Amino acid sequence: MTITLTPGQRAQLEAELTARRQELERQLAEHLHGQTRAERAHDVLTQDGDDAPQRLPERDIAAALTNQEQVELERVTAALQRLERGDYGRCVDCGIDIPFDRLKAEPWALRCIDCETARERTAARRAP
Repeated sequence: MTITLTPGQRAQLEAELTARRQELERQLAEHLHGQTRAERAHDVLTQDGDDAPQRLPERDIAAALTNQEQVELERVTAALQRLERGDYGRCVDCGIDIPFDRLKAEPWALRCIDCETARERTAARRAP
């Protein structure tokens, strides 16, 4: 199936993805201070000293934000790779073109709305 994105739409989404990737990389570098996640966690723990119990919620929030940024960075990078390969904007489940409006809202989307909805319903039924 031919992807229905116009060259202008494709360029717009690529620019947005590239800008988001750069922003996420900057945020991660800032949060990690140029270290790996394990090195940064070790440094934070050793710096806390007597304040460790009071700073535990702060560390947990920082770790959660870093994890969230890392996951989003992986999604954005994968979307940019799909753009390079030429299969960006195609649903991985049914193969139809993902509408521009959906990609505009979530440029790393892998599925059309129908397939994503079905996937979420299935996951909700399996959840305890």
